[in-house]
Amino acid sequence: MRKIWVTLYMLMATASFASAQEKTFVLSRQQLKDKIKGGWAGQTIGVTFGGPYEFQFNGTLIGDYQPLKWYDGYVKQTMINSPGLYDDLYMDLTFVEVFDKYGLDAPVDSFANAYAHAGYALWHANQAGRYNILQGLRPPLSGHWMNNPHADCIDYQIESDFAGLMSPGMPNSASAISDKIGHIMNYGDGWYGGVYIGAMYSLAFVSKDLDFIVREALKTIPARSEFHQCISDVINWHKKYPSDWKQTWFEVQKKWADDIGCPEGVFVPFNIDAKVNAAYVVIGLLYGHGDFTKTLEITTRCGQDADCNPSSAGGILGTVLGYDQIPAYWRMGLKEAEAIDFKYTTISLEEVYDTGFKHALLNLERNGGSIKGDSIIIKTQQPRAVKFEKSFEGLYPVAKIPVKWNSPINELVFEFEGTGFVIRGETARWASESPYVFNTELYINDKLIESPILPANFTTRRYELCWKYDLPKGKYAVRLKIKNPSADEPIKAWEAIVYSNQPSNGIRANEKR
Repeated sequence: MRKIWVTLYMLMATASFASAQEKTFVLSRQQLKDKIKGGWAGQTIGVTFGGPYEFQFNGTLIGDYQPLKWYDGYVKQTMINSPGLYDDLYMDLTFVEVFDKYGLDAPVDSFANAYAHAGYALWHANQAGRYNILQGLRPPLSGHWMNNPHADCIDYQIESDFAGLMSPGMPNSASAISDKIGHIMNYGDGWYGGVYIGAMYSLAFVSKDLDFIVREALKTIPARSEFHQCISDVINWHKKYPSDWKQTWFEVQKKWADDIGCPEGVFVPFNIDAKVNAAYVVIGLLYGHGDFTKTLEITTRCGQDADCNPSSAGGILGTVLGYDQIPAYWRMGLKEAEAIDFKYTTISLEEVYDTGFKHALLNLERNGGSIKGDSIIIKTQQPRAVKFEKSFEGLYPVAKIPVKWNSPINELVFEFEGTGFVIRGETARWASESPYVFNTELYINDKLIESPILPANFTTRRYELCWKYDLPKGKYAVRLKIKNPSADEPIKAWEAIVYSNQPSNGIRANEKR
């Protein structure tokens, strides 16, 4: 009997050991560093490659007949002459620098303030979040859709790479970082884009199977979210059309291409929505089959945000392959650019290779991993879904109304029927550093709703003039008044996007036919 118990004990111990082994993954220091370098290099290559095509092909593919350029010295030339292209990199690096300065427990305000006061230009959710922070609205309210019309835009998705690269094999740790930082500028599907990209980077350290990485990372996203549904569709369409990425692209276009949140994308082909552009990243990864050239080309040819999407795909695949296995064709000229600080930062690729490695070691030790000589032992994590969020709940764009300033009284007036609106306009000329600030008042049915300040400075501007979403269904008169008009600073108004609690009658009539 004693022998039987001893045998059972040994079997149980062996099973326990095997189970423990399944939850760890070992890399050498060189392998870990090589993958981190591959991630940073891959995204830099990808964004450079796709740069000329950014939002030049909206709602359409880039045709096979059109050559996509790449040549020796391209990265260095672009970093020097077109530094604004690297907004996803310098946002990434801002957050890396904060971690380096204040440690892994850096408070969210340190990240928010670092980018809000940075000198670089921003757009969409990033700029809306920056304005909110500068006006005293702290995260997560700064990214919430009620305060940020771009909450579902791509912004955190394109700058979440750092979260995955400092969380090797630990997608839940990457999600925790994204919960803190991603809500500075995004919410709902916009936030999920960053969670998902971060999780794919994390899993790229411990698997070379891109199908697995794409599917496993999706477990971090709540199944009832539209983001999860969209990416699930892409995975299923890939199975149905395994050799035809364009068919999958068409399916995405048919089902998911209508943007309701971003005012710039309502009723037009332009689409900066996170889930649609994430779908293009996944199309590139699945149909590229681990080939760096095919992956970048397919992702770029999907169009829309055609620089950020190959940046994400290139970074994830670069992490899978490691720096040394990125084809020489794509690394040509990279060495000459690696020592150059990205504009608006004090950090270069060479430096972030080392800094990123340091942060990854600290983070994996914090999460149960260990370093034993040359061996990096990662305690891997089973992906868990983050909390459910939904932006623009129950809102449907139903109309666009042209608006203009009435002179000389400097008021903008329009009427609408619905539940909300956004007034699109512009107070800052490109690169303007003007200190002038417009003081305004927003009235709805003659009731003062808010008194927004509208800077004429490009980096501190409000991305939309004003908006209001949470109105009971009804008829409204809107009046936006400038209290201090300027003869030197123009303030433009283009249109009002009108929302209601159900699609317009025209849509319903079409559905009935």
